Amino acid sequence: MFPVLDRYAYLNAGTFGPLSRSTLEAMSKLRTWEGLHGRAGRRYFDEMLEGRERVRALFAEQIQAPVDNVALTESTTQGVHVVVMGLGLGPGDEIVTTDAEHFGLTGPLVASGATLRVAKVRDAPAADVYDLIEREVTSRTRLIATSAVSWIDGKVFPWHALRDATQVPVLVDGAQSVGATAVDVAGADFYTISAQKWLCGPDATGALFVADPTSLSPRLVAYPAAEMYDIAEASWVPKTGARRFDTGFTPPNAVAGLEVALSKLPAGRFERARDLAERCRKLLLEHGHDVVTEAGQSTLVSFRHDGDTEAAARHLYERGVIIRELPGTGLLRASVGWWNDGSDLERLAEGLEELRSRA
Repeated sequence: MFPVLDRYAYLNAGTFGPLSRSTLEAMSKLRTWEGLHGRAGRRYFDEMLEGRERVRALFAEQIQAPVDNVALTESTTQGVHVVVMGLGLGPGDEIVTTDAEHFGLTGPLVASGATLRVAKVRDAPAADVYDLIEREVTSRTRLIATSAVSWIDGKVFPWHALRDATQVPVLVDGAQSVGATAVDVAGADFYTISAQKWLCGPDATGALFVADPTSLSPRLVAYPAAEMYDIAEASWVPKTGARRFDTGFTPPNAVAGLEVALSKLPAGRFERARDLAERCRKLLLEHGHDVVTEAGQSTLVSFRHDGDTEAAARHLYERGVIIRELPGTGLLRASVGWWNDGSDLERLAEGLEELRSRA
């Protein structure tokens, strides 16, 4: 199904998921047609729009949400921008977040000019995360912005409990959850999706869930978000529901590939990925590695490496094992997906043993 697995133990979906043969074929087929017939014609544009709606419905299935609450974006970061700008957050406002977020979430928060209250959860046990975030919430807090799963060590964040307890709107970064674990967005105000990771979609594809589209102003406005407009009057009418937050036209060949990727996800994938992640964690512990990911978390397994992590990741790549080094943390990270098997985990352990023997 995935050509990359012919050569590599692919353990890097936290950055990019593997591309399937059928996804690649769908993208290539449409690109070839475009080259021969041009990116033009009523049929071409109608099929592009219909494909967008099919993909929107497939995203909605992944997060158990109504299709009218899903906007199409290019990334989690773009979805965060839509929310921050739409809420009008800026100087004088307060946002609670954590020190274990990816810059894709933190960057737009910083750029807003709002005051950030940062909960120190990076090195805390998972059981302490709720209290550490909750104590940062004040009467002035307008938004809690946190990951569903930490990109650093796979720690699961209690966003639902925080929303229930504080009644403060919650923006959830779902980059490391959607496609890796079963997701139900009920209770979230905003939830982002990065489709190029665990959903194995093409680059620059994603989505944004908005619980109440009428409560968020469309500020990052693009052509597909408009129901109608009048240039002479400098006016426009946004589409209904979350479609008003569509941030642009995803390339049609990427939409075609994404539709295939979202349509070919097997049953039982979440349970398999969790089981393999726990096997990976235990195997690394058995080999004496300092694993920082706790049991019972997500599908990311991170461990400390005393040497040069970039050089270690490069060495493993040369041995046919693809993982991620996390700059500035001293950590290496394995992303364990349903497409992996025990041999991939063994190859990782063997590659690390060879590294250790060279030290």
